[in-house]
Amino acid sequence: MAGHASKKIDSKTLWGGKTSPFSTSYGKLMMWFFLVSDALTFGAFLVAYGFTRHNYGGSWPIGEETFNSLPFLGHGYPLIYVALMTFILIVSSVTMVLAVEAGHRMDKKGVVKWMIATIIGGFFFLSSQAWEWSHFIHGSEFGKVELADGSLAIIKGHFGEIENFKVTKAGHHHQVGDIITEDLLHEYQHAVSEGHIENNVITLHDGSEATISKQENEHMRLLVKEAGGTYSKGDVIENGAISMYEDVVNSGNANKVTYGANLNENEYGPKQYGQFFFFITGFHGFHVFTGVMINILILMGVVRGVYHKRGHYEMVEKTGLYWHFVDLVWVFVFTFFYLV
Repeated sequence: MAGHASKKIDSKTLWGGKTSPFSTSYGKLMMWFFLVSDALTFGAFLVAYGFTRHNYGGSWPIGEETFNSLPFLGHGYPLIYVALMTFILIVSSVTMVLAVEAGHRMDKKGVVKWMIATIIGGFFFLSSQAWEWSHFIHGSEFGKVELADGSLAIIKGHFGEIENFKVTKAGHHHQVGDIITEDLLHEYQHAVSEGHIENNVITLHDGSEATISKQENEHMRLLVKEAGGTYSKGDVIENGAISMYEDVVNSGNANKVTYGANLNENEYGPKQYGQFFFFITGFHGFHVFTGVMINILILMGVVRGVYHKRGHYEMVEKTGLYWHFVDLVWVFVFTFFYLV
């Protein structure tokens, strides 16, 4: 049987350095080192998120309930927009592959075309994430309500449009008889949170009082997320849901309704959920922003012909490695944060 003799390497060649491992350039090797360390960082964040969720005794938010809106179309579209964001980011990874492939063929025009497409995809994702953050921070029209028995419930249904406030008692800025038609929802939610609404009369920020002209809420259901004295976690209240909710809104008691999320309170669930959401998606968003900026800088070099003169487009390939990593991380974030 014929054998293959191993090639003997002298110690000077073996330990002398100056040779690229696996015939990989120094820049690509360092990029891989960075990506491995960054992957460990993201992995630690997701493990911490999973550990916190596993040990939380209450009801953890469900992605389909929290992220169910589309721009200009309102609520009722669970995870559709997040799925669209994910699809666009994955497509941008494909366009980056095409840019690298064009670079291997020394096709300058092809590199420019596909890198521009990649940058557009990155900007779309960033703008979508900004919209998602804004929606998450401001919350739904109903908010999360604390019922009379101490249980906490979120609301599903149609929120009646606020038409105007008619001033019945003058304040610092408004006079009796003034009809207010601007910034109604924000003013209404602030007053509900502070307990400034009683019997359909709202106390505005300037001290004036006004009656609320508002269409009726419809098709309401209360979904109990935290148990109280009467209701248990998971209960769905339909009969009398409208009156129960409006009794809380018009009670004049503060902190009975929570709107949106920040680092200290959360309409959708425990405050830890909001903290992880802002940190993990924000950290990833920073990576996407950095990747877009790098792509723009590399694109400028491609347009000026810098890499064509060098005889290779390795810089495009290196930034492509970073962009693929960013896309892959989002797949894990999307899976564990939105789907599971």
